[in-house]
Amino acid sequence: MEEGMQIMIVEDDEALAGEIASFLTRWGYRTVLARQFDQVEETFFRHRPQLVLMDVNLPYYDGFYWCARLRRVSAVPILFISSRSDDRDKIMAMSQGGDDYIEKPFRLEVLKAKIGAILRRTYEYKVREQVFLGDGLYFDLDRQTLHFGQQEVELTRSERQVLARLAEGRPDVVTREELMMALWSTDEYVSDGTLTTVICRLRGKLKAACGKDLVGTKKGQGYFLLGGRR
Repeated sequence: MEEGMQIMIVEDDEALAGEIASFLTRWGYRTVLARQFDQVEETFFRHRPQLVLMDVNLPYYDGFYWCARLRRVSAVPILFISSRSDDRDKIMAMSQGGDDYIEKPFRLEVLKAKIGAILRRTYEYKVREQVFLGDGLYFDLDRQTLHFGQQEVELTRSERQVLARLAEGRPDVVTREELMMALWSTDEYVSDGTLTTVICRLRGKLKAACGKDLVGTKKGQGYFLLGGRR
């Protein structure tokens, strides 16, 4: 399994920085948190990330300052995250060399989409998206393959479609209707019972691989992958 691209998070709100890092790690990225906000440049050179998430309001010097400093020595993409919504701040971010800007509060899924778009533009290849489900178990969204360690876990086409839709929707509940629509793209006859059978088989294979129940049920709504917020 190839290591994911590394993202440096420069955010002095420890809870938010940790939440972002945990979310991105689940999608296969490696993360490093800036701890000393008077030494952001030193941290950057020590870890050499492929992208920087930069808060604007920081101790010592603001994010605009650090963006300008990094631009003197590197073209690595910088995505600003800030509670400031004034257009002047966005203009300042871009003028200092920033690549994009997202306002707090934001959905982590939106942040991930922006990161993916920037990395594809910058490095000119599609980032492999891997959803980590448990110790050693991950699902490759690009290839729609399930892996435990170095071994691929065999899935039917229907099981791949359902797992892909659950992974894309993680950590939210995916309705039975949405999953039924995903199954219509397979060759299997689809009924309400078909979905129940596919979910049952998928649960069994995931548990056999890692020993844990990973598919949760929201009664009357649908299913979700465990390990995230609901």
